Amino acid sequence: MKILRITAKGLPLFKDEFDICFYAQQRINEESKLSLHNLFGNVYLNTANGIIGINASGKTSILKLINFVFEMVNNQPINHIKTKDVLGDSKNVLINTYFYSEEGKIYLLETHITSEKNSDNSIKYKIVYETLWSKNVSTSTIRKTLLVFDKSNNKQERSSNEEYLPDDVSIIIAHNKRINDYINIVNFMGYTNFNILTFFNGIPIEVIQYLDPTIEYINYDSNNQNSLIHLKFFNKDEIILNNPLSLCDYLSSGTIKGMMLFTLSISVLKDGGVLIVDEIENHFNKEIVSTLIRFFMNTNINTKGGMLIFTTHYPELLDIFDRNDSLFVTRNEFGIKLECLSNILKRNDIKKSDSFQSGYLGGTTPLYDSYIKLKNKITEELI
Repeated sequence: MKILRITAKGLPLFKDEFDICFYAQQRINEESKLSLHNLFGNVYLNTANGIIGINASGKTSILKLINFVFEMVNNQPINHIKTKDVLGDSKNVLINTYFYSEEGKIYLLETHITSEKNSDNSIKYKIVYETLWSKNVSTSTIRKTLLVFDKSNNKQERSSNEEYLPDDVSIIIAHNKRINDYINIVNFMGYTNFNILTFFNGIPIEVIQYLDPTIEYINYDSNNQNSLIHLKFFNKDEIILNNPLSLCDYLSSGTIKGMMLFTLSISVLKDGGVLIVDEIENHFNKEIVSTLIRFFMNTNINTKGGMLIFTTHYPELLDIFDRNDSLFVTRNEFGIKLECLSNILKRNDIKKSDSFQSGYLGGTTPLYDSYIKLKNKITEELI
């Protein structure tokens, strides 16, 4: 299964309708095919998708929504999804999820969700109505009508007679079971040094040495009852630790985060899953982040169409991308709004970082008035 597009209405944090596309919409030439994953015909998937915006512009909320939808179509009960709080207390949420299945069909899942309060004031969500549309596609299918459905297309509706289907589980579960559709979803938003280090065993030495060339090896002695860790730096004596968390005393936060992030990326690239990372640049320099992004954009490496979805504050990362249709700008003006960069910058040859930093894109730089107030306050405090 490959998610092509997500739209959502009725979300309290968002302004108007939320809309994000993961398939290439701009013109595709021979050069651009080197960084895109072909689904069929002239339809390609953007395998690296970046969301950029200033602080408090809604980047994390957008990732939460994307993760929620991926988990929902992956058969997870919506009340068990960690990022369900993005729904708030809305009584009428409509989520449209468009996806491609390798059986050669395009699907549209329309999901209507409502909320109600429990006796302990917590919120419970349930699906009140749902429809699954499907249609066959071929190599002659054009992008203009790719996601258009009509009465002639196959339609399956959620029925109140489905007594064995919980009201917070999507009807897509039957489709997934029938053709064994499943997405390997790695949500990196909740990772910390603590839960990374407790699962660090099995990280390739090539990953470790790329992040910290001074390390000769890190071995995990699983035969020892105390589970000893052997850490050795080049030209130094071996260090023996009995707790993975002790590695924090010897390795930087960037090395620790990178060890898990690159290792998880390998698993996503291997089976064509999706990796979701918030503020991808945290603890990393630009070159390390660029390396990770380029792995996903390299069709020789990413043969299964694994997808990276990330947020960033670094405008310079935008210049890695040759295309504009896999980059999104987020703003928060009385509600979160997401806009594809290709709708703002019509040409791919304009330097994206300059457009962002100059304020040309609108709402991408801190307000000048706020800057003056901050400057005056600091000046006042120093007198």
